[in-house]
Amino acid sequence: MKIAFLTDPLENFNIRKDSTFAMMREASQRNHELYAFMPNDLAYVGGQVVALARRIKLTGNTNWFEAEQSKECPLHKFDVVLQRKDPPFDMEYVYATYLLELAEHSGARVFNKPAAIRNHNEKFSITEFSQFITPTLITRDEVRLRHFHNEHRTIILKPLDGMGGAGVFKVGTDGMNLGSIIETLTANGTRTIMAQRFIPEVKEGDKRLLLIGGKTVPYALARIPQGNEVRGNLAAGGVGKAQPLSAHDLKIAETLAPILAHRGLLLVGCDVIGDFLTEVNVTSPTCFQEITQQTGFNVAAMFIDALEKA
Repeated sequence: MKIAFLTDPLENFNIRKDSTFAMMREASQRNHELYAFMPNDLAYVGGQVVALARRIKLTGNTNWFEAEQSKECPLHKFDVVLQRKDPPFDMEYVYATYLLELAEHSGARVFNKPAAIRNHNEKFSITEFSQFITPTLITRDEVRLRHFHNEHRTIILKPLDGMGGAGVFKVGTDGMNLGSIIETLTANGTRTIMAQRFIPEVKEGDKRLLLIGGKTVPYALARIPQGNEVRGNLAAGGVGKAQPLSAHDLKIAETLAPILAHRGLLLVGCDVIGDFLTEVNVTSPTCFQEITQQTGFNVAAMFIDALEKA
């Protein structure tokens, strides 16, 4: 297959941890052709969606790839396009999904499906599976947020468009800085945010469950907060520990996996703290390499198997 990756700059990859690199390495070992381009390489020209894409080859060295000269190519000429661009999920990200969806009309096969990415805000989409979530409020109204704190005493406040734990605040029973945090996150009542009852089991890890092609990876990566930090995100300094899924983890995963796969979400990362679903990641889920390195289970192989089948 000719696989085109829409991604962040290759030069910035940490190949010891990057899940997109793990996908590329597995695909290369199966003799698939690899191409890469970035959002600014996309365009609608002459009635079709094209990209300035570079064919790349993996070297196995520190300088991990070699790239040919970029060439303009209609997206439907590739066998598959993989959307692996990290958030922020801003309007430029949305515009890229419009272009990718337009390319689908010409026959391009894009994963995850662009419309499905748009329709599944990574924070908001947990509300569809309310049987698995902690008490949650989504609003920009300060009065509602204060009532929520009064009811649940210790809460988490976070933006709906963040990643890597950015902008996440814990407010304790004393309500210290609650007003200032609400003003900052809601931009004085103009931006909608999420509040959730604090889940103390976060000290045992914020677990990443991976769903691939409607099936469940049998291991989770528990991202454990360090020191006085409440965020387990690896980007916020959390330490990842791979572990088998608990019975309740498996129940969550097996409930969501077929539903989301049917919508064109080939790869999903569910975040679970304790027994509660906290996020459904669909843009560029990670943790492939950490799980593989610690357990021997080849997550990238499972992904490329699913991609070939799809």
